[in-house]
Amino acid sequence: MANFSKSNVPQFSVDVYQNEYLPDGAREVNAIVTVSSTGGGTIGSAVAAPHLYTAGQGPDAAVAIMVDCSGSMDYPPTKMRGARDATAAAIDSVRDGVHFAVIGGTHVAKEVYPGGGRLAVADAATREQAKQALRKLSAGGGTAIGTWLRLADRLLSSADVSIRHGIVLTDGRNEHESPEDLKAALDSCAGRFTCDARGVGTDWEVKEVTGIASALLGTADIVADPAALTADFTHMMETAMGKEVADVALRLWTPVGTEIKFVKQVAPTVEELTGRRTEAGPRAGDYPTGSWGDESRDYHVCVEVPSAGIGQEMLAARVSLVIPQSDGSVQNLGAQGLVRAVWTDDMAASTSINPQVAHYTGQAELAQVIQQGLDARKLGDVDGATAKLGRAVQLASASGNADTAKLLAKVVDVVDAAAGTVRLKARVEEADEMTLETRSTKTVRVKK
Repeated sequence: MANFSKSNVPQFSVDVYQNEYLPDGAREVNAIVTVSSTGGGTIGSAVAAPHLYTAGQGPDAAVAIMVDCSGSMDYPPTKMRGARDATAAAIDSVRDGVHFAVIGGTHVAKEVYPGGGRLAVADAATREQAKQALRKLSAGGGTAIGTWLRLADRLLSSADVSIRHGIVLTDGRNEHESPEDLKAALDSCAGRFTCDARGVGTDWEVKEVTGIASALLGTADIVADPAALTADFTHMMETAMGKEVADVALRLWTPVGTEIKFVKQVAPTVEELTGRRTEAGPRAGDYPTGSWGDESRDYHVCVEVPSAGIGQEMLAARVSLVIPQSDGSVQNLGAQGLVRAVWTDDMAASTSINPQVAHYTGQAELAQVIQQGLDARKLGDVDGATAKLGRAVQLASASGNADTAKLLAKVVDVVDAAAGTVRLKARVEEADEMTLETRSTKTVRVKK
């Protein structure tokens, strides 16, 4: 687990948005918790410029790039060329002093650079050597992503660093190992490193790629055109280089008789965290959030409290940020927020829905109905798909999620966005449907 001095820790803050007023007998409390960090390796949402790092003073990090080298990467040949070029660009973005490795993935995992079970330390010479090694990459063999991840874990764990991150690129389905094998690999790697996952072309399985990113607290996306890989890999690596703090956990303490119903990240993407709770002492639990640079994320916390009478109030939950240490201790990041419950007979106060809670409840539903609609469409359930995707159009329009609205418009003909009236398109490009599915969990921030 990470341990670091105060000098390189971003400053964290926690803000809680809720309507704390409940009607007589009500037990459910909802709050949006906004966590922000400032002073890390990114500025706003942009990555710090290379000159802000001096030689040998890059992030305390190790990265592993896993490149699909299965036989299908040669169909068309632009995929393999695009992957080599993109990996070279990512290597160019690795800061001096950062440990790194390149893995070639087929039905087995092979060390492309530096080899020998080691990580290289980035400087001008090792970056050039790594790019030379990429030229030997060729396509041939099957796909077993779990083996790639396990090798990445072994290599990354050999470095005494705070931040461990992977990037995995695949163009096909994980056909040469069972789903159980992949899940076992993900369970083994979870909490040990974060990982971004990308699918190139349209022959891969969306739920596999998004499942990898979800399990390892990274991002997932489609790169339908191999020519776009270089820009995407560069951005991913620069973002990874901007991370300064790893293994941050959202700690929730609740009083006796109070129960956490769910915890989910709701911005910048929807990510269910409820089942990832780790017990952290009496009435406290930790929910993993991964690595942080300069950024802000929103979490929806739902708490069930004991019933109480008019005029009573209580602390429903206390939110803090911690970094669990390997010896069982924790490093507290000094940010805290309180979720409250106050029972009132003022109907106007108790029935008002907090704007942030309402917005993100809609964004979570948007992600869900897109998935349900696309699943129904694949099964030939026209009525079910039309109803779900119509509701998605309605939610995207109401919340101002213009990016998702544009993706939906490539799958359905929108008759009335406000009413959610749509018709399924007779013909849909596979890349458009996969893009909508892959990006369905991306949300927009609530308008302040």
